[in-house]
Amino acid sequence: MSFIRTGLREIGLKIRRQRTRIALRHEKRLLQKSEINLGREGTAQAANFPELRSEIVALKKLEQEQKEVALRIARIEEGIKRIEEERQQNSREQSEAIARLESEKKPLLQQRNQAKHNLEVCERELAGVERRIQESEAADRDLLKQLSDLHALDPAPADLEARSASITARRARLPEDRAELVRARLGSADAVRLAKEKLNAAEAELSAVEKNIARTRSEFETRDRKLNDNVRAQQEAACDARTHHQTVEERKNPAYLSIGRHLAAKGVAPPNAPQLLAQAHRRREAVDQLLQHRAELSMLSSQVDKQELRKFYFSVFSVLVLLALTLLVVFQSPRGREWLPQETDTIMSINADQFERANLAKRWPNDQPKLWSGLIGAAASVPGLKLPRDAVRITRALTTNETGETREFNLIEARRGLSKVIRTISDDKTFQKRSIKDYHGLPAWERQPDFAVARVGPATLAVGAPNEVDELVLVRLGMKP
Repeated sequence: MSFIRTGLREIGLKIRRQRTRIALRHEKRLLQKSEINLGREGTAQAANFPELRSEIVALKKLEQEQKEVALRIARIEEGIKRIEEERQQNSREQSEAIARLESEKKPLLQQRNQAKHNLEVCERELAGVERRIQESEAADRDLLKQLSDLHALDPAPADLEARSASITARRARLPEDRAELVRARLGSADAVRLAKEKLNAAEAELSAVEKNIARTRSEFETRDRKLNDNVRAQQEAACDARTHHQTVEERKNPAYLSIGRHLAAKGVAPPNAPQLLAQAHRRREAVDQLLQHRAELSMLSSQVDKQELRKFYFSVFSVLVLLALTLLVVFQSPRGREWLPQETDTIMSINADQFERANLAKRWPNDQPKLWSGLIGAAASVPGLKLPRDAVRITRALTTNETGETREFNLIEARRGLSKVIRTISDDKTFQKRSIKDYHGLPAWERQPDFAVARVGPATLAVGAPNEVDELVLVRLGMKP
């Protein structure tokens, strides 16, 4: 069993190598950062080394590019500030212009309201005159009717002449009053016309001012939108410039890295940050230690017996394959409740022990034979099986297909083994044993015209029509849901 120890030892070495690799990657990143920081602070000292001339030239070019980008950013920010000032000025001018127009609109609005009030007064006066004219005409008609009724009286009243003279005098005064009312109506109509003209003029002036206000507001809002778009465009340009500035700064890192490594190798520290050199040396020592540890682990792995390692890998692979096959068999085998088809609609389970305790199994076959036979169904046709003595449970299930056809499935769970029942069925000449290939090794028999028996479990029988028994066998084998 030494190959197991060898394999476990190799796995332990692999884990340690992986951990060392992760730690080494982390330490290399820290070393790179420390060397970049050292190179950034020690640029002035790098001028003393001719071999770093190319890095210094590259840094100067990148710094010049950064200056240009920074100048462009400053110009863009100045432009944004100027545009914001223009927006504020535009907002102030808009407020002043709208306030001036509103002040012009206020007296016009008052004039319009006064003209509207005057028109309403004139219309009320005209309506009053019209009403009085109609009342005068109605009074004239009423007096004329009274006079006609008076002359129509038979016999005539004694004061006919006096009453007639009174009515006639009253009628004589009506035309003069009506003429005055007509003149008043003409004056009221002229007043209404003049009031309407004044109202129309006031509304026209007010409408012109309101249109001017709307036009002025629209112009200022259009100008503000343009300025806002300019600000947004300038902000996007500033963002792009800052991104470019950061990119240039990152492009300086390789030069800083070369300078920092050279200064660390020469032991030169910048005067303003001498701790950076010690930090770089400490990171370099950590990286060297991890590299040495990784080399030691690789050497230990190279000394492992390859033959024993292959044996270990083959054993592990074999165990995994066997485990996969076992899991496949376990998961593909039917569960404990998968005795009936999935599309089962109704299930009836008869507990023989409960029937025997209630003494129903003895009374019903004699007292109600039809009820008992209808209850157990095809289970009564199994030879060598006495119900309920030899059965623990009888399960009957019904399914209905799309065409409305009803199918019945029957399962019998025996109290003890089925060897006696199987032997009785085998000796029965009316049963014909089915082909083992048809039932995949499960014993089954068929009796004409329409009865079959199959053993689907250690103590379980499937009975009924051949097609239904075949389906129960397929369900039990896991070949059909």
